[in-house]
Amino acid sequence: MTTPFAGTPFDLTGKVALVTGGSRGLGAQIGLGLARAGADVVVASRDLDSCRRQAELITAETGRAALPHAVHVGRWDELPGLVDAAYARFGRVDVLVNNAGMAPLYDTLESVSEELFDKVLAVNLKGPFRLSALVGTRMAAGDGGSIVNISSGVGVRPRAGVLPYAAAKAGLNNLTAGLAHTFGPKVRCNAVVCGTFLTDVSRHWDAEAFAARAATFALGRGGHPEEIVGTVLYLASAASSFTTGALVTVDGGQP
Repeated sequence: MTTPFAGTPFDLTGKVALVTGGSRGLGAQIGLGLARAGADVVVASRDLDSCRRQAELITAETGRAALPHAVHVGRWDELPGLVDAAYARFGRVDVLVNNAGMAPLYDTLESVSEELFDKVLAVNLKGPFRLSALVGTRMAAGDGGSIVNISSGVGVRPRAGVLPYAAAKAGLNNLTAGLAHTFGPKVRCNAVVCGTFLTDVSRHWDAEAFAARAATFALGRGGHPEEIVGTVLYLASAASSFTTGALVTVDGGQP
């Protein structure tokens, strides 16, 4: 199946992308978008059945190969198995998208448990660090590649109610610049600083309260998951060949 990006800098034909949190939400759209640009995709998340369904969808819609793999990104010792499985199947990883994340709410700051704090940092920061170290090292020793971290606006402008998550994303922003220097010039690393996207989680929000908040955005609404794909494709592909260590904001103009 021919990609619509064939012959352009956005063409990922012959490339392999590994997407964590790739079975739903932003990750599902990112994996599908990269496959439409020609990439084979590793779909990684905690639930194998969900990974399999998304992998089947990717192949059915794009004709690209897709490997489902169950992994808990916050568990250090599980990540080498994910990387080994990707290289065993495809022989390479050209694009790593660290998308998996969690942002649990809490009633008061004092009520945040050590377990909750550690889980949030493990998934949002420790996992991307370990996976980037494993994949980035192989990329740098091979044909190079691109690491794309999915960050959040609260990593720059923290809000009450998500402080452990905000701290983890601030760390991820810092890690992005450090990885760019660690693995350059063959490997680029950038981050997408996301605003509020209307994923399946948004169904549980207070719709009235969110509408009032969204009215302050320049675009007056939350983002649709597919609206992150263009930015990730830009950062994953040769279209961004002189972009590294960058934080690219995609938030609909949040104040």
